[in-house]
Amino acid sequence: MALAAALSGFRCQRNLLLLSRNLAGTVTRGLTRMVDAKLDAVETVRIDEGRFKYILIKVYGKEQADGTEPSKLIVRGFQRSPYHSDIYDEVSGSLQPLGLDSECLGGGKIEHRPDLKHIRIFSYSQGFGKADHHEAKKLLLTKYPNYKIEVSESDEY
Repeated sequence: MALAAALSGFRCQRNLLLLSRNLAGTVTRGLTRMVDAKLDAVETVRIDEGRFKYILIKVYGKEQADGTEPSKLIVRGFQRSPYHSDIYDEVSGSLQPLGLDSECLGGGKIEHRPDLKHIRIFSYSQGFGKADHHEAKKLLLTKYPNYKIEVSESDEY
């Protein structure tokens, strides 16, 4: 009888330990989701129509307890911005209140023709260097899957 009571107590302690580990994992995952939610809320692609400068940006979330730093790539391009740095200033300024850091990975130009369902990516940024246009194309395809997206290695400016 004493042995049965001891085993029952042991099982109860073991179950409590397992429950506390699961709960801790759930809380940690929940916190990660809260941090990732800010990063996930950042739209991957935001571009205008016509011909304009664009930049490829890496956005960073808060560093996690395990030392990892979640991140994602985004593409931004606006007619209203005469310089690549104007685009970066606008975007980084909108990310800071969310607690997100960023870095510009380069730029170029985009010609976006919605009437033809066509996008052409080309050129480079004098200030930030040339973006990885093929990476930009992958991101653009997430928003424009039915478009023909062409990457040109031309350094035309």
